[in-house]
Amino acid sequence: MKGKIVILGSGPNRIGQGIEFDYACVHAVFAAQEEGYEAIMVNCNPETVSTDYDTADRLYFEPIVLEHVLAIVNREKPEGVILQFGGQTPLKLAIPLQREGVRILGTSPESIDRAEDRELFRELIIELGLRQPESGTARSKDEAVRVASEIGYPVLVRPSYVLGGRAMKIVYGEEDLIQYLEEAVSVSYERPILIDKYLKDSVELDVDAVADGEDVLIGAVMEHIEEAGVHSGDSAASIPPYTLDDEVVEEVKRQAKAIAKSLDVRGLINLQFAVSEGEVYILEVNPRASRTVPFVSKSVGYPLAKIAAKVALGRKLRELVPEVFERLEKGDNHLASDFVGRDRKLYSIKEVVFPWNRFPEVDPLLGPEMKSTGEVMGVDEDFGLAFYKAQLAAGNRLPEGGNVFISVADRDKEKVVDLAKGFLELGFKIYATTGTYRFLKNMGIEVEHVLKLSEGRPHVVDLMTNGQIHLVINTPSGRREVSDAYFIRRAAIQYGIPYTTTVRGGYAILSAIRSYKGLKDRGERLRIYFLQEL
Repeated sequence: MKGKIVILGSGPNRIGQGIEFDYACVHAVFAAQEEGYEAIMVNCNPETVSTDYDTADRLYFEPIVLEHVLAIVNREKPEGVILQFGGQTPLKLAIPLQREGVRILGTSPESIDRAEDRELFRELIIELGLRQPESGTARSKDEAVRVASEIGYPVLVRPSYVLGGRAMKIVYGEEDLIQYLEEAVSVSYERPILIDKYLKDSVELDVDAVADGEDVLIGAVMEHIEEAGVHSGDSAASIPPYTLDDEVVEEVKRQAKAIAKSLDVRGLINLQFAVSEGEVYILEVNPRASRTVPFVSKSVGYPLAKIAAKVALGRKLRELVPEVFERLEKGDNHLASDFVGRDRKLYSIKEVVFPWNRFPEVDPLLGPEMKSTGEVMGVDEDFGLAFYKAQLAAGNRLPEGGNVFISVADRDKEKVVDLAKGFLELGFKIYATTGTYRFLKNMGIEVEHVLKLSEGRPHVVDLMTNGQIHLVINTPSGRREVSDAYFIRRAAIQYGIPYTTTVRGGYAILSAIRSYKGLKDRGERLRIYFLQEL
């Protein structure tokens, strides 16, 4: 045995902190054991695999707080502590543990702080010549109003030090901002709020990569199916990207590698980008395992967490995955990933699962605050079929015909014209309330008018109750309201009607139904792919 390695888990799970971190921690344990170390796991959730009695060599069922971790380190005297696999909770202990003389393995606390500190990270992005959305910090209501006005609405507002996007919101005007400040957060010098320009109509991307200080390998570039502004933990995602040009994907990979090298990352790093009008913007960098590591690992066929853990223990990527570098040096640079060189292109779709049935009063609306409690995966050579499979796995059986209800905010009306035409071509009938009905009618689209709840009966929820609506596409207006839209979304949950609250989600559903109907028309069935053959 070379010695002992302590691995910190994510602590108690809750909405906003995914169980996916447990996967990364278990792989870190296996990596340490394979490298000849005694693996010591520290975690305090009985529902995790990392706390199974036979996973690690030794388990401490203790809270992930400084006092307890120091007591364990003083008792065990390990070679070092790995804290990049348990999410944000152990990451916050990096500098406090270093101050106490504890050796942090992998990415240094200084590099972690540079990525986590807003001002330090902004300086790094400027040094690299990359783009970020305009942003500012406010320590009072008046300052928040001024900063938001200077940046220009809509803006994304959030408190400092949030987990899972808690209390984050997109605000569309000064009235919304003041209401948010009065109801959601307290603003002070110690607890400022962060204000970012919200990039409307942009496409968001996630990148998971592994770096060893010299080389950087991209695990995958994931395109979010929902618009930017939906928390990455709540958005469906596609590997490889399905709407972006190859040049944009390559630029995202180039920027990801530049940032990882500048931060001197030793292990996993997650980066989030937005593409708006052909320009790439960096949104956020997390020098740790992300929620998407299990999904990416299963998609590309390489255990990213295990590889990253071995890098943290001193191994080099060229030792661990030499075949990847041989292929890269020959110019075979797969657009989805530096790991994957398949003969055929496969789409892997991540879809999330929500607990809406357990919370009957909650509006099932997606936004910056994470609300999902699980995720599933669909794989196929056709994007639509992969998305269809992911919906099936999440418990959403998409209709092959029937009636589609469309009601969207004014800013989304032009975007749904082709969507409505697509459903009509597939034999669906379109229903809409007054605003969307008039717009579609003026565009020459065949559509049926249905009353809002406030306009009399039978209204749209009556149709849903009677089984006359088979799919709902409803985007929020941006204002806080308990209105028709809220009752429509709740009725969709209550009666098991598939629905989406984003236009991009609507187009993905259209693609899925079109592909599935085409498959059936050819007399074929859904093909099952095994992870071992990916």
